[in-house]
Amino acid sequence: MDASNRGTGDGPGTPPPSDDRRETESERADRRWGELIQEVRVAQTGVQILFGFLLTVAFTPRFQDLSDTDRTIYVVTVILGSAATGALIGPVSFHRVVAGRKIKPAAVLWASRLTFLGLILLLGTLTSALLLILRVATDDTVVPWLVAGVVGWYLLCWFVLPMWARHRHTTPD
Repeated sequence: MDASNRGTGDGPGTPPPSDDRRETESERADRRWGELIQEVRVAQTGVQILFGFLLTVAFTPRFQDLSDTDRTIYVVTVILGSAATGALIGPVSFHRVVAGRKIKPAAVLWASRLTFLGLILLLGTLTSALLLILRVATDDTVVPWLVAGVVGWYLLCWFVLPMWARHRHTTPD
């Protein structure tokens, strides 16, 4: 592919590639919307289960024994989880509000941006939840290393490998 075909058109702010699908703009928007909603379903389920669990933590007897630092981490985690939930549910609401207005390509773009933001917020939620749990469950000296390793893994799986593949398969050899 030539340099003008860089990008998938599916990420935030990336232009659609010219490809051999021969789709109309409406067909492309419909396809991308279906793909995006499938992706959102996976992320939504995970963040909603995690957020539900986080909400129960404050009502456990052990919560009163947490240090001020751990309580602060907990509050940050709950806020991040709430924000991630909002961003990942946002595409559904966005679609419902604009349905029938003949602006699906724009709706797909905004829903994609909300989903990407939701994934960033989910990364923060998982990181802070892991930090809190490991601080309570293990020796504090290893916690930063464990959290950094897991965050590195998330970054590799969620962003580095997809960006590498995107670059590798959309540039001339």
